[in-house]
Amino acid sequence: MSAGRGAGKSVGALARVVRVAVAVLVCVVVGVASAVWAVRARFEDGSVANGPWTSNENIGSSAAGPYLRAGVAVGGLLALSKSETVYFTAFEDGAGEPLRTTCVYRVEGRDPAARWWSITAYGADHYLIPNEGKRYSVDETQVERGADGGFSIVVGGEPRPGRNWISTGSAGGGPAEPFSLTLRLYDPDPAVVASLATAELPAIVRERCS
Repeated sequence: MSAGRGAGKSVGALARVVRVAVAVLVCVVVGVASAVWAVRARFEDGSVANGPWTSNENIGSSAAGPYLRAGVAVGGLLALSKSETVYFTAFEDGAGEPLRTTCVYRVEGRDPAARWWSITAYGADHYLIPNEGKRYSVDETQVERGADGGFSIVVGGEPRPGRNWISTGSAGGGPAEPFSLTLRLYDPDPAVVASLATAELPAIVRERCS
């Protein structure tokens, strides 16, 4: 009988440990989820839309609160002050459709008003998209321009001739994954800094999807 009572106590103790472990796990999951929600919600503070591009007036400034700073850290941005660099990010094309790695896009326009600029593609994990050609970005010094001074950059998985191509790593016909484009304007014109919503930025046009 004593052996039975001992086994029962062991089972009861184990059950209590399991209940405590489950409770702790639930608290951790809820805490992390609420923290992520708060970071994303506060990241919208100061957000400015310019066509498919979005920026934030508070990034890199003293007005950035702790949640916005955390959002910048999560996104992997090196947030310099606005007088040094302005960041624009696009998760959608000009028609409002989410950017997908199985689609082909054209980023068209003229040089933004800045001393130097670059356009880079990032995966959903905020890292560069792996691809055999290592074609991650196009910048002001390497872009090929037309006779009128404009440019047209292809964004897609299929290799393209010339320098105006950013790979999304989907040439093998993989699954459709979300991605984003980041436009960095280094030493931007003061007019751009003063009016992020109306600055002249490249268009993002979807050509086709597979």
